[in-house]
Amino acid sequence: MSSTELPGVRAATAAVAPKVATVRVAEGEELRSVTLPGLTLNVRSRPPARSGLPHALYVHGLGGSSLNWSALMPLLEDVVDGEALDLPGFGDSPPPDDGNYSLTGHARAVIRFLDAAGHGPVHLIGNSLGGAVSTRVAAVRPDLVGTLTLISPALPELRVQRSAVPTALLALPGVDSLFTRLTKEWSAEQRTRGVLELCYGDPTRVTDEALRNAVEEMERRIQLPYFWDAMARSARGIVDAYTLGGQHGLWRQAERVLAPTLLVYGGRDQLVAYRMARKAAAAFRDSRLLTLPDAGHVAMMEYPETVALAIRELLDDCGGS
Repeated sequence: MSSTELPGVRAATAAVAPKVATVRVAEGEELRSVTLPGLTLNVRSRPPARSGLPHALYVHGLGGSSLNWSALMPLLEDVVDGEALDLPGFGDSPPPDDGNYSLTGHARAVIRFLDAAGHGPVHLIGNSLGGAVSTRVAAVRPDLVGTLTLISPALPELRVQRSAVPTALLALPGVDSLFTRLTKEWSAEQRTRGVLELCYGDPTRVTDEALRNAVEEMERRIQLPYFWDAMARSARGIVDAYTLGGQHGLWRQAERVLAPTLLVYGGRDQLVAYRMARKAAAAFRDSRLLTLPDAGHVAMMEYPETVALAIRELLDDCGGS
């Protein structure tokens, strides 16, 4: 349910999952499966308040899923026709046929989904890894993006926070197996609480019901034979993207984004440094910045009303489409 995940299942390369519990669907949500060549994506949506609304697409972070947007989506259903996808290998989407979990691979999946949907420019909203993916999509396919909202985007940092080092280490060969051995006795609740401690500015804000739902989702995920492989390879994809220079570098691509951009940073974010907010605001040519001193890495889950208000203001200023 978060933008990162603690390890605990053995890496596997099986493309088909065993029978596991059904993924949770919040009240008012609908799920569907979209099959593209070499790719199947699970998509979560809510019926829009009325027809003709502009489309929005939500993209989750590393280890997360479309469930990460269940708090925010209903707050915007009267202004956008929103869909949240599970990136390949995450949520309820199976691994991609080519096994490509690079940042470019994830961006290509988003582009292919948008091209197939034919919705035209959408309001693209991404968190963490999804923020980096959305940045690349907006840079290389400006025709697909009307506005861009980035919540704690995983853009390169020269000096990584100490609390983010374990996540970065997932990219190293063999580390996933080591973590698996060290944490094999952890319960789903222990893993979930560890994620909350890492991702939330104040984990006590999580309700008992939300905790129960998160534990159930964790229990479901650890039965998927490919989940840990998807985590490790996607983490490696982020690290690889951080080392790219030239026109393929993420900061260079941020400078190429034409879409009006809302940047959201949390003051208690342990994964993306708060200090990067001003650098990002300077990089995106048409940007506005929302800083939330008490938020952690998943502001759309911690302070959904505040984030929704900022997105509404962005859409209003851009004509709502």
